[in-house]
Amino acid sequence: MSNQAAARALEPDIVSRLARFFPDATPVRIPIKLSRTQSRDNGNGSGNSNGSGNGNGDLTAHEHESENVFFQDTVIEFGTPHEVLFVLDRPLQFADRVLVESKDGSLHAEAFVVAVQYHLERTAVAVRFLKNVPNWIVKS
Repeated sequence: MSNQAAARALEPDIVSRLARFFPDATPVRIPIKLSRTQSRDNGNGSGNSNGSGNGNGDLTAHEHESENVFFQDTVIEFGTPHEVLFVLDRPLQFADRVLVESKDGSLHAEAFVVAVQYHLERTAVAVRFLKNVPNWIVKS
């Protein structure tokens, strides 16, 4: 059990290494629920996407949610006005689309993966919002 506690204690350090690439990143601790939506073409579906396969907004993929989305609770460790950084125990890839939702409902935004650092059993991830999310992070 001591190894597990040590791994959890290192999570902010894992994300802080990724945060170096985001000069405006501010440390925060915001619990979120993350949903990952597959937006890739499998080679046979250009006719059923309602023209939103490469879109930048609506959750029209919501219809396929049961097969294309996983949920994980995590914590935003760093944020900028346009990006959030966190750690997952499941891998994400560059350009994957996600839905970020705070536990209190104040943040509900679609984003896409812009940076990933893989570690032994954890993945540090940075995602950028698809649309402007006003006042989600306030700097003093």
